[in-house]
Amino acid sequence: MPRGVAIDGARQRLFTAAEAVILREGVDGLKGRAVTAQAGVATGLLHAHFGDFDGFLAAYAVDRSFLLGAEAGNAAPSEPGSATTVAEALCAQLEALSQPAATAFARLLAARPGLRNRAAEVLGDAAAGFEGVTAAIADGLAAEERAGRLRPDVRAEDLAYVVVAVALRAWCAGDPDERWRSAVRALVSASLAEAD
Repeated sequence: MPRGVAIDGARQRLFTAAEAVILREGVDGLKGRAVTAQAGVATGLLHAHFGDFDGFLAAYAVDRSFLLGAEAGNAAPSEPGSATTVAEALCAQLEALSQPAATAFARLLAARPGLRNRAAEVLGDAAAGFEGVTAAIADGLAAEERAGRLRPDVRAEDLAYVVVAVALRAWCAGDPDERWRSAVRALVSASLAEAD
């Protein structure tokens, strides 16, 4: 006899439910039963797909690392200077990220940094956690550097690292978006070769 009805997109449904739990109750409230209740599915579904809750969290870390890195890459301007300013281009890349996913994932990684290592086992160090986002932003900044819009002493990789750190800090703290946007604008303005 069949055990139940197949649920289309069960993995993504559970991942989205985990984000809702994190955003509502914090990482401390993230438990298997809370996730399945939020998703409206039987508790056995999580175990059927992931083996156990740690397996679920590892799969979530892999999925969101990949998703957010791809979103940041897809939002990169096609050529330097295509946005009004360098800061606007960076903000647009960060704004293109699925905000519930980015915020929940940032909070989860802050509380359980070992999940980044679990994602790295599948994706490699360069794509785990927010490394893919940082790399996409660094690529855009490197193009701006080649176009002469950044000061020669500014390293694109370092500036990208700091820009992503600013956004992650704001998302973890629940700060308004304007807080991180303002910080990104200040960082970039100090790095420009001349005024945009």
